[in-house]
Amino acid sequence: MAKKNYILVPIDSTEQTRVALRQSYNLARYTHSEVVLLHVFEKDETREVEYMQVLAKETEKVSGLVVKVRYASGNVFTETMKVADELEPVIIVLGLTSKMSSKDIIGQSASKFIRESKHPVLSIRGMEHRDGCENILLPLDLTKETRQKVDKAIEFAKYFNAAIRILSVFSLKDTEYENKILAYAHQVKSYIKSKGIPCTNKSVPSEDIAETVVLYADKIEADLIMIMTKAELNFKEFLIGTTAQRIVDESTVPILSLRPMKDTSTVIFNPY
Repeated sequence: MAKKNYILVPIDSTEQTRVALRQSYNLARYTHSEVVLLHVFEKDETREVEYMQVLAKETEKVSGLVVKVRYASGNVFTETMKVADELEPVIIVLGLTSKMSSKDIIGQSASKFIRESKHPVLSIRGMEHRDGCENILLPLDLTKETRQKVDKAIEFAKYFNAAIRILSVFSLKDTEYENKILAYAHQVKSYIKSKGIPCTNKSVPSEDIAETVVLYADKIEADLIMIMTKAELNFKEFLIGTTAQRIVDESTVPILSLRPMKDTSTVIFNPY
């Protein structure tokens, strides 16, 4: 029997989590997944159970998807991680109500949750988003881990009939890195276009990478930014360190955070 696919959507009482839920519909269809709504109890359990049951029925009616409900009690971050590890969801769709701090998912440890999650996390901030995806922003650096995003971006672009917009950011203080990243970005662009995906490439000198990515995403009206998450690394590995966390924190564009796979031997690009 084939393993079921799941999209996990943590739900609280805020409208932002319902915005995130609506953004999960196309992803669920794309991945042939059931949608699992997770609610972690904090107050009136009876009233919250009724709310979740109504929401599940409404979601099934509107989306035509299979929708299930899970409940947990305790710390939101801890319980969401437990359920995610049990279900092994294709993607966790996370509604973010405000700027993140060191405390919080949906108000409680979101930054830590995204950084440590073993599963891809799509974080949604802001109330207005297109139904679908026209532009995928693909920031690049030279790490093997970051290169894993390329094929994932191509997968999404093919499904949504979207274009991929490459962005490479470099410091004018590091000429060697600048030359390598420009050559690599050109190589990636050629590879993406060979797959039949419209693709553009922009290179920007900047010392503030997170700000540059966020501003460029707004400029091109991106529908999705793809980043990698990992422990803090150096400048050349910026897209999987704390700069990635800043992008998640500051951008109103949905962000897909991917955790690097350990085996990167299949990567076909070589910017060196």
